[in-house]
Amino acid sequence: MTKITAKIKERLIEGVKKFQTILISAKSKDINESDTVVIIADILNEILGYDKYSEITSEFSVKKTFCDLALRIDGKVKFLVEAKAIGLDLKNDHIRQALDYGANAGIEWIILTNGINWKIYKVTFGQPVSNELLYEIDLLKLNYKKDDDLELLFYLCKESLSKSCLEEFHMQKKILNKFSVGQIVLTDDVLNVIRKNIRKMSPEIKVTNEEIKNILLNEVLKREIFEGDKVGKVKRTINKLNKSYKRKLDAKAKKENNQIKTEKNETSSFIGKIETEIIKEK
Repeated sequence: MTKITAKIKERLIEGVKKFQTILISAKSKDINESDTVVIIADILNEILGYDKYSEITSEFSVKKTFCDLALRIDGKVKFLVEAKAIGLDLKNDHIRQALDYGANAGIEWIILTNGINWKIYKVTFGQPVSNELLYEIDLLKLNYKKDDDLELLFYLCKESLSKSCLEEFHMQKKILNKFSVGQIVLTDDVLNVIRKNIRKMSPEIKVTNEEIKNILLNEVLKREIFEGDKVGKVKRTINKLNKSYKRKLDAKAKKENNQIKTEKNETSSFIGKIETEIIKEK
């Protein structure tokens, strides 16, 4: 769980209390999109901590088309915000334009909101460019007494950007799900552990990784975990992380070996100097 300072936590709690009342009133009046944008900008300022005059802008454009709002930190846009009228239900079609903006401008985080509902999207730059809905917040249902609810809100705060909290949360969601865990269970590293434990319980049993894998696929794991559109992407992610992890281990081992060699050389050199001095004294 991400640690939120007492000062920021107080700001989040007081802000949610204040704007829940404002949002209820605005929804009952069914205010238009322009007025909703004003409330959204106030939320970005008072709850999420962005400076209204230097960090929240409606002047950011992509290919001569202006976005509703953009959040700029140290001159660099971190979020694009697509705003809709408070009474409008948010749909996938509403985010397409903002996602196109993000893809064209190299901005990976997009927020779609009507003031009450906040949807946070992650743009992944590849061939082709893709996106995913990371999570949603309903400010009217958000319970400021629950740390988990406040944590989701904190990920959007200015202070969280310097800590890469949102990126870390995205990676956690990417790895800690049934598809990823299912694929990890099917890797040779895990199958080896299962096989060794079976052999410990019954040394006379001869079992292969392939036999264990077939049991997992046919009798233990749900079919949706290893079949479907998401599986290929999950496999690629796991393979990429495994390769990265092995590279780090290899680099660490190489560094340690080099250090040992250096220490040996220094020791040999030191001994050589001592032997030379002894010979001179003789």
